[in-house]
Amino acid sequence: MKTKIHTILAMGLLGIFSACTDLDEDPVGLLAPESFFKTYGDAEAAVLSGYGLMAREEYYGRRLTMSLQLLSDMGTIGDQGTAASRRQLDRFIFDAGNDNIEHIWNSSYAIIGAANAAIEGIKRVDMPVASRNALDAEARAIRALAYSHLVQLFGDVPMIDYFIDTPQEIEAVKTISKSPAAEIYQLIISDLTSTYDALPDGYAGNIRSRATKGSALTLLASTHLTLGNWEKAAEYSQMVINNKGKFGYRLMADFNDLWDATNGDMAEHVWTVDFLGQVGTSNFNVDYISAITGVRGANMQGWSVVVASPGVYKSIRDEDLRKAATFITEAAHGNGFKPWTEFQDAYVHTGKWALKPGNAQSTGARSDHNLVLFRYAEVLLMAAEALNEANGGPTAEAYDYLNEVRRRAGYTVNIAGLSQEEFRAAVREERRVELAFEWKRWYDLKRWGMVPSAFAGPDSFEPQPNAQEYHKLLPIPQAEISRNTNLLPQNPGYN
Repeated sequence: MKTKIHTILAMGLLGIFSACTDLDEDPVGLLAPESFFKTYGDAEAAVLSGYGLMAREEYYGRRLTMSLQLLSDMGTIGDQGTAASRRQLDRFIFDAGNDNIEHIWNSSYAIIGAANAAIEGIKRVDMPVASRNALDAEARAIRALAYSHLVQLFGDVPMIDYFIDTPQEIEAVKTISKSPAAEIYQLIISDLTSTYDALPDGYAGNIRSRATKGSALTLLASTHLTLGNWEKAAEYSQMVINNKGKFGYRLMADFNDLWDATNGDMAEHVWTVDFLGQVGTSNFNVDYISAITGVRGANMQGWSVVVASPGVYKSIRDEDLRKAATFITEAAHGNGFKPWTEFQDAYVHTGKWALKPGNAQSTGARSDHNLVLFRYAEVLLMAAEALNEANGGPTAEAYDYLNEVRRRAGYTVNIAGLSQEEFRAAVREERRVELAFEWKRWYDLKRWGMVPSAFAGPDSFEPQPNAQEYHKLLPIPQAEISRNTNLLPQNPGYN
């Protein structure tokens, strides 16, 4: 049974801690920390508001996740009549006025603002030291997650690591400049390394949508992997693996179970965004992932916005047990079924989020999914990749981690005897298949130096001649630059 702990509770606080959705508006909410924070419950509710901001259409509910899919070489547009801003992302013809990019920017800073307010307010509440440290660490993990998206997508961005509540700070933030990406990464690492010990191993009810030791360590490992800090990436991912019993992590026996929304949080989930089906107001607790990936014109009433790029389906072996859950190759139409070649938008569709949305609207919108930020399979693959790079070739543990993921997929022959380069290719392929359509691929292509090469040539899944090296970073939203010219220069390649 799904346990919902944050969404409704957080709604009442969103206005308090996130009235500012751009860097020029008054960043002081309806209540300042000194007037709101009185009890432990107030402090916890402030932290939970950060999760509420994550569970919105503007972020994990569609804008962020959809954009990452369309930027990757594995996802493309099915319905060519969909919004132009989406087609622009898919075809690499977007500019600084793209509304999806602006929503990601604004939402990230709203989450950061909520976390900063919580960090400041927690100090003001009389509570046991352990409780204070745990809530502070949780808020910092939320802030680190939001900054990890900002820095990977935009590079140099403004660093706001404090609650803005004085007239001087209000004026200063209106003219704030960008901080180097290296400093943003250092803030992420500092937030996580200084506090993960204070986080709990887990929560009652098997809740995976709140930050734990395991999720903080996993984000640390992912951050170091992005930076090419192989030893650190291996260290932190192996800390998760070596403590999997304490944290309650394991691979689900059946890969298909991961995509059934009625299962709620599962043992493989390290960190999730928890949506409550058909509950919410406006864009709070609203996700459209099932709808935008579902089949248009079929009984499921999807929208065919994000579909699998041509060639992706055939690139995965038929004997791979993950294939059936990952793709939709036929769908009910009336009293019968049609193959994908007869769909209104003739593409193989993506199935992970569309097939079993649980309690949802007829289109699949407002689903009951616990959208995955990280799961244990990715931890195993991060450790395998990092160990291979750190040691000049695969270690015995690296082979074990990679083969554990492959065995669940039905492969009975273990990978062995590979060179460093061969093992690197094997891990990259395993990430591509295991994590398909989970919003990881664009970040992988960037860190592997495969933009724009992944979009070039007849063998690419999605040839996009417009893709250029500079597209590795998105443009700073023009609306932000118009309000604050200190955000210049614009990222290279964008006028």
